[in-house]
Amino acid sequence: MPTTRPVKPSAPALAAQPDSAAQPDSATRAAPATQSVAGTPRSQAKENRRQALLTAAAALFALHGFNRVSLEDLGAAAGVSGPAVYRHFQGKQAVLGDLLLTVSRELLDGGRRVIAETTDPLAALRRLVGFQVEFALGKPDVIRVQDRDFSNLSQKDQSEVRALQRNYVEIWVEVLALLHPGTDAVELRMRAHATFGLINSTPHSVRNHGRKIAPKTARPLLESMALAALTVNVPPAP
Repeated sequence: MPTTRPVKPSAPALAAQPDSAAQPDSATRAAPATQSVAGTPRSQAKENRRQALLTAAAALFALHGFNRVSLEDLGAAAGVSGPAVYRHFQGKQAVLGDLLLTVSRELLDGGRRVIAETTDPLAALRRLVGFQVEFALGKPDVIRVQDRDFSNLSQKDQSEVRALQRNYVEIWVEVLALLHPGTDAVELRMRAHATFGLINSTPHSVRNHGRKIAPKTARPLLESMALAALTVNVPPAP
């Protein structure tokens, strides 16, 4: 879910560096996108505060970098004291882990819903592209945080984020294989990764150069460019 160098068009759904193994990993742990919350006002208030802290973390980490943001900064941005953050997270690294794991699970769950609800491969690809564009336009801070601060995750969280994102990539590969029969999976993954780079980096790049493009303008442009890249046929070698 990245960073502050200009976002590199390299990783999966976000901008994490995938493991060398490109096969789907069963370690996605099938965690839900959001944890069920007991219906009491107190538990709901606690969950709302946790979400506020994650939102503040995405904004502050994207702006300043993980290492330059303190728990006190996070608490102040979310309207609580620094020590109160420990009621929700074990520490700042845990906040970062929860942030990137949550969005990685959301992406994987969303991709799985597309596959479950759409039988036509081209229609499924259009929905996947639209889903990814919506994510990139809606959460550019998270993409920036992952691109820059992925290495600050614990080893356990790094492994789980990679596993979740590899599985998300494989959903795209599965759909692309139906549209490009006989094409090697390595090439299909390259198409998917290149498309993530296009979609994820554009909102950040535009904003970084002083002018923010409106989502209603960016969305159809990004979707049409991504679909063109994903569906183009590679000419045979001479």
